[in-house]
Amino acid sequence: MINKEEIKRLAAVQAMEQVRAGMTLGVGTGSTVYWFILELAKQVKQGLSVTCVPTSAATASLATQLGIRLVTLNEVSKLDLTIDGADEIDPQLCLIKGGGGALLQEKMVAAASDKLVIIADGSKKVQQLGRFPLPVEVIPYGWKQVQQHIAFTNDVVVLLRMKNDLPLITDHGHYILDCQFNAITDAAKLAVVLNTIPGVVENGLFINMASMAIIAHEDGSIETILAP
Repeated sequence: MINKEEIKRLAAVQAMEQVRAGMTLGVGTGSTVYWFILELAKQVKQGLSVTCVPTSAATASLATQLGIRLVTLNEVSKLDLTIDGADEIDPQLCLIKGGGGALLQEKMVAAASDKLVIIADGSKKVQQLGRFPLPVEVIPYGWKQVQQHIAFTNDVVVLLRMKNDLPLITDHGHYILDCQFNAITDAAKLAVVLNTIPGVVENGLFINMASMAIIAHEDGSIETILAP
């Protein structure tokens, strides 16, 4: 058996097979994508020519340090491919994302991409979404009313995400509410309902967006799942 970081690196290395010279890439956020950025930087140093759109300030900082050429989403008309991670992946490749706090930009970049490929370790595979708390990004003004609304109408625990004893602030100055649904029976419907609540910016349900998932397991094997 191999350790968790090596598992993530295996998925990242496999994802590099999806990358072609001249592509405009979306680059996600998180601990598995970290390894993809390292692998991408190695190829760039060897002459691979790509342009990348980062999904967070953290990703932008790391990519810049490693010499990867970056542009903003406003500077491109579309992206050929996005590589990102996920907190949960169901059999239909519906996802929960946002554990890293970058779900808004991640969803915008994914929506602008011809193809979204998810890289993850085997622990992220689930039969039903919801065990991982669903992140919902909200504006700070009136966040408690949004929290109460979600909690009351869905009978779930909703917690404000904290960091160093203060509310976590996203790259765009928002808060994140983590909603403990435990089981989400209709993810598509829930995504629509959440986004109709005034004060909600975006939710962490990514429905019918991923084309492929590359899953690395602790025995070193790689599983590729294609969207139905």
